[in-house]
Amino acid sequence: MHRLLLAALLVLLLVHPLHALALEPEIRVDDVARFYALYDAQNGQPSEAQLDAYLADGSDSLKTFAQLRRVTGARIAERIAQDPAMYDDARRCLELLPAVTRRVSDALRTLARLYPEAAFPPVAIVVGRGRPVGITAPTGVTIGLEALCAADFMHPDPEDRFVHVIAHEYAHIQQVAAQDAPGQGDPRATVLRMSLVEGAAEFVAELISGSVGNGRHAEWTRGREAEIETAFLAAKDGTDLDGWIFDYRPGSDEPYDLGYWVGYRVAKAYYLQADDKREALARIFAMDDPEAFLRESGWTPGMTLPSEPVVPWPEPEAGPP
Repeated sequence: MHRLLLAALLVLLLVHPLHALALEPEIRVDDVARFYALYDAQNGQPSEAQLDAYLADGSDSLKTFAQLRRVTGARIAERIAQDPAMYDDARRCLELLPAVTRRVSDALRTLARLYPEAAFPPVAIVVGRGRPVGITAPTGVTIGLEALCAADFMHPDPEDRFVHVIAHEYAHIQQVAAQDAPGQGDPRATVLRMSLVEGAAEFVAELISGSVGNGRHAEWTRGREAEIETAFLAAKDGTDLDGWIFDYRPGSDEPYDLGYWVGYRVAKAYYLQADDKREALARIFAMDDPEAFLRESGWTPGMTLPSEPVVPWPEPEAGPP
């Protein structure tokens, strides 16, 4: 039954590459099909060598994902042994992909209208070691099926979760700063820079898909805006990202990645105060001087911003025939 489902998804989802006005994003699931063929053949216990072969024979997206996020056969085998339910449960998210594709298509049409220069590389769904939920590279967006399917701490509804996270990752594709993002430990990887890169992607995800990638921040920060953002100002020039970026601890219900939320509010403040929204969105994507962008945004710690998503400007009405 699972093989039939995977075959149907391959036929449905492997569509033509998306250009600015195409109707469907290209969502590739061939690596998922190969993984579960192996997983089922080995009764849920593929060996390290077999998983190394799965990675070596995979798509360019899977190989890039493995290289950038240290995904190996040994690490996947270890995670399967620790949490087999995560890999079994991930199958349910396969069934959501047709609906996800339709909704992502709508979001990308909006992005194409608001930012005609946007690039639309394919989305690859792969299976890894339980993290990360997604990355971007010049070749496109890659989503870890099992990681995102299990990430109910971001959005309780898995379909919403896939749509908004893919929208977030597509925003990274457009960002100048994301194309040359420094790694942790790099002196350029300040709390401010990393927060603006991630926060701007959250704002764009909300603008084009209706919500941010991580829906938990609103509840964690409500009533604490001034406190959190005053602390952010004190930390913004440092490179200690703990408490701000990439600090989720599995199993913990403590707030994490608060820099995403602050960066989102800075980007939202910038966009709302701009007279020319199209130019503002282009400026958000082109941002490469974090300090200048912060100054231009009009953001201040604890400032009041609309809690509801920003609605994109409407398409122009058709003129008389």
